[in-house]
Amino acid sequence: MDRIKHQSTKIIATVGPACSSYEVLLELAKAGVDLFRLNFSHGTHQDHEETVNRITYINEKYNFHIGILADLQGPKLRVGEIENNALEIKKGQILTFTNEKCVGTLEKIYMSYEQFAKDVNVGETVLIDDGKLMLEVVETDKKSIVKLKVLFGGTLSSRKGVNLPSTKISLPSLTEKDKKDLDFILTLPKVNWIALSFVRSPKDMKDLEKIVRASGHEAKLMAKIEKPEAIEKLDKIIKASNAIMVARGDLGIEVPIEKLPILQKLIIKKCIQRARPVVVATHMLDSMIKQPIPTRAEITDVANAVLDGADAVMLSGETSVGMHPVKVVEAMNNIIEEAEMHYILRDRPTPSKKSRTFLSDAICFNSAKVAEDVKATAILGMTSSGYTAFKVSSFRPKCNIFIFSDEVNMLSTLNLVWGVQCFYYDKFTTTDETIEDVTNILVQNGNLKKGDIVVNTGSMPLGKRHRTNMLKVSVVE
Repeated sequence: MDRIKHQSTKIIATVGPACSSYEVLLELAKAGVDLFRLNFSHGTHQDHEETVNRITYINEKYNFHIGILADLQGPKLRVGEIENNALEIKKGQILTFTNEKCVGTLEKIYMSYEQFAKDVNVGETVLIDDGKLMLEVVETDKKSIVKLKVLFGGTLSSRKGVNLPSTKISLPSLTEKDKKDLDFILTLPKVNWIALSFVRSPKDMKDLEKIVRASGHEAKLMAKIEKPEAIEKLDKIIKASNAIMVARGDLGIEVPIEKLPILQKLIIKKCIQRARPVVVATHMLDSMIKQPIPTRAEITDVANAVLDGADAVMLSGETSVGMHPVKVVEAMNNIIEEAEMHYILRDRPTPSKKSRTFLSDAICFNSAKVAEDVKATAILGMTSSGYTAFKVSSFRPKCNIFIFSDEVNMLSTLNLVWGVQCFYYDKFTTTDETIEDVTNILVQNGNLKKGDIVVNTGSMPLGKRHRTNMLKVSVVE
């Protein structure tokens, strides 16, 4: 069964009630979804396991390599239950927040974060319900009670999220709920990526890595950038992660919203320079939760993410709870295809002589350069670790990137990476025989034809599984 092929930028779709059935997941796979996201803010472990089993079955039955991303919830701060689920608060009012459970009224409102009074300081801003309500801390007893002045009022309803853009919160990125969810995720070998929410430092990623590696699981780790502290330590977080997500929902609340477009471009540029896949997420085609077509602004937003060089664009509520999940993917596909006709990476990465992989980096860089010089149809690579795919992709060559591996899970992992198309191959013999073999596979599949110029990368001798150390140009016969 053929999938609708979009261009190099990948599509991530969040699974939820609107698309969790086998039939809709298959439609989404055929429409061009490259990774499915499991959002651990919602759903039971049984729900997620059933979804993983369905995706795995689709991959095996139709020879797809669709990846699976498990997204941990992270520290969510919320107010408690509100009386009659609606409390009108007005500018100038003084509200009292407490860490003792109660039904919220103008007298007292429960705040789920136990350390709230200890962490906040007078003058700091508190945002509620995605920034619709704005308050300022006027007093804290540093134990349990905080008094706040309403700067912008409105209707406060139960369990609305709270953001503290100017507060250094002491809550760890990996919460007790996350640890339980992670224990479950690590029983699912088909999960390719694990995303950590509200990352604030490289230590957050290193702590997660220790747990994942100790379990023997091979999932790669993604840091979600949605806190001001993460921007301050961006370079180190990128280095400590396998991929990055520009999580614009909370990031757009935690930092001045006008800074968001430039931050998106900055994060993408830094990720490309370090060969880390980067995902742009949140509100990409939000209107299509209800409407059958996107707004002009949304179309421009998706196209700009493509033109910025993002590896992937992500759909959240559009597919998880929306009325038109398949139409959303088809629309995104069309936008990507059009935008990529005009995409040029103007500032390609260059190999760093300080890198311990400098020689291999240089081979990957020059594979893209040579491919451009000789007008190659494709770059072919073999990998078990994914290194070749990550590196070659980061140079954004103007040709196909075909990657072969004998690690089935790696094929799905690499489905996140810009431009990479993956194939299973486990007959690694001599270098010449392997190159001839994989070329024939691509010819038989219709990916290559006689007379095409291809650039081959790999390691010699193949059996040693060294990093990339070979580059060869050949013509398909």
